Order: sequence, then structure tokens, then C-alpha cells
Amino acid sequence: MRMDPVALSTLTAVVHEGTFERAASRLHVTPSAVSQRIKALEQAVGQVVVDRAKPVTATAAGEVLLRLSGHWDLLVHDALAELVPEASASAHPLVPIVVNADSLATWILPGLARAQEQLGITLDIVREDEEHASGLVRSGAALAAVTADPAPVAGCRIHPLGSLRYLAVCTPGFRARWLPRGARAADLDRAPIVRFDRKDTMQHRVARRWVRREIDPPASYVGSSREFAEAVRLGMGWGMMPDAWAREDLAAGALVPVSRRPHHDVPLHWLAWRLPSRTLEVLSDCVLEQARRVLVPHDSRHVVPDGTIDAS
Repeated sequence: MRMDPVALSTLTAVVHEGTFERAASRLHVTPSAVSQRIKALEQAVGQVVVDRAKPVTATAAGEVLLRLSGHWDLLVHDALAELVPEASASAHPLVPIVVNADSLATWILPGLARAQEQLGITLDIVREDEEHASGLVRSGAALAAVTADPAPVAGCRIHPLGSLRYLAVCTPGFRARWLPRGARAADLDRAPIVRFDRKDTMQHRVARRWVRREIDPPASYVGSSREFAEAVRLGMGWGMMPDAWAREDLAAGALVPVSRRPHHDVPLHWLAWRLPSRTLEVLSDCVLEQARRVLVPHDSRHVVPDGTIDAS
């Protein structure tokens, strides 16, 4: 069986764009041509590769082909860069990676910028919660990700990055009104919190550490890292703020700790497909170097060459 690279790139466009029509516009062909390519791909593999609902999603077979498509495009670019450097200088391959919002807002962009300058690539940065990022790499939607999940993924390498430190903070007025006796369970049930989105359970997890039970407070949702921090500064609720942002406000007295144990470290990892690709190698090196400069070192576990984590 031979795979048609054009059909593979069409599958990628369909899944990323969500409809055949938008994929056709991206590829500068007709929707009929897109449909024919997908049907030909399904006939070649003998399986349905997309669920034709809206948005279009990949089936299990389609996810296998998405991974193949992403790997193929990257390896072709790297090969051409070696064989015809002058031609590759005008090419800007799009490399999809997954990064959580707070990493984007606080530390990773300088590393990504260095990688882009060295490689001449463009980046499709998908924002996703660090607890859910690995699934996008596993499905083939991305070539690499910042993830909080240390579990190895078949065919990938995973490297510890360090920990992003957070502090549980609020305004002095908020603490006086809602938490005058400190972080007690009954008061934490009443005191409003700020959450990034419904996947964000960090405030609940930290409170559970304090009071040894679940809390059920009212919540405001602010789906942007900087605006989340501003909502906390304005007294809309207490929340977990990156240490680098909270430090100055704490020193000035504009914010105060919610508890005597306000620190919470989120260990992060870099998950990337194990491919003979200079692009992925340079990208990984730049991200790891930036992490060493900024993040808090975490435990002594390290990754052995086969991608498993050695706890020795």
C-alpha cells in the first residue's frame, strides 16, 4: 500500500479546519476535490478516516494517518533543507505544538522565538491545559507539547522541564471580608475563586491540601492568563497566580497570601515525537534551555533514552 502525500495533507487540513469547505479554501481547491481525496484515502486504507459531523474529527484510523502526515511534512522539510538550502530558505513549514496558557504568558516564548530564528519555521501554538496536552501529541494533532503528565507516549521522548510555581493570593480587602479566620473549610466554601476555565482545578486541589476535603465555592471564569491575574488583583476572587507575577504585588501589599502554605509547584515536561528531525531537535533544545533559565528545578527523576522515566 502506498500513501498519497497530497491526500494526507488534505486530511490534515480537513481536521484542522473542521469542515471540507474551509479545508478547500486553505488548499485552494474545490470542496469536491477535498471530498474525493478523502474518499480515495479511505479506499486505500479500507477504513473511514474522518467523522463527517461538524466539526470534522479524525477517527482512530484517521489519527494514525494524521501522525504520519505531520511526520512526513517535517522530515521532507528537513531533507530539503540539507539537499537544497537555498530553496528551503524561502519555505516556512508550520510546526504544531501544544502549550498551556500560563507557560505562554510567563516563560516559553523567548525559547520558541530562538528556535524560529534558527530554523526559519512558523509555529502553530495550540493553547491547551497542561493536564490534557499529551493527548494532542498522541492523536497526531501536534508534534510536541508542554505537559504536566509524565507518562511516556509510545514513539515519543519526554524530558523534565522544571516546575512552574504558583501562589494562592487575594487582595487584603478580599481576605478581610471572606477569609478573616484564614483558610478554613467553611469560609473557603463561601469565598469566590477565579478559574481559568472548567478544566482548571488548581484552586480546588490546593484548598483540598489545606483543609483535607473538597470545597465548593462560587467561581468566575476568566480564560486569559493576564486577565485572570487582573481579576484577582481587582478582588473578584482568590486564585493561583504565577509566582513571577505575584511577587511584586505581595511586596507592595496589594496582594496577600490566602494561606500560610500558598506555594504550589506544577512540574512540567516536554513531550516530542522521536524523529530523526533537526527541526524537532533544535526546537526541543531551545525549549529546554529556556526552562532551565526560568522554571523551578523539580525532583531528581530523569528520562532514559527509550523515553521512560527513571526514578532512581
